[in-house]
Amino acid sequence: MKVVETKNAPGAIGPYSQAVVVGGLVYTSGQIPIDPVSGKIEAEGIEEQTRRIIKNLAAVLEAAGSGLDKVVKTTCFLANMDDFAAFNEVYAEYFIGKPARSCVEVARLPKGALAEIEVVAVVEA
Repeated sequence: MKVVETKNAPGAIGPYSQAVVVGGLVYTSGQIPIDPVSGKIEAEGIEEQTRRIIKNLAAVLEAAGSGLDKVVKTTCFLANMDDFAAFNEVYAEYFIGKPARSCVEVARLPKGALAEIEVVAVVEA
């Protein structure tokens, strides 16, 4: 198992890794819209927060030797399912390969985030 760490995405805020690579796949921890430089959520609104989340995921995937185009599964968490349509519009811009996906509403997300996404992606040998 290889632990993935990059300064181009927010560091873990608990006892976990940004991602791990096992058996040709990278499993990311959930990313919320924290700016990696400031360490704060600066993005407002679901669209802006979704873009920040995906940029964070792209940085983690790159550090793992993968990319958004190699994502096979996403799990998405929304603080409010009323944001689903707007979230989907931004999501579709980045995940053009249409990976498998689950999307659920949750009672609360860390730091008051509106969304969180975790992914599984292929790592090329």
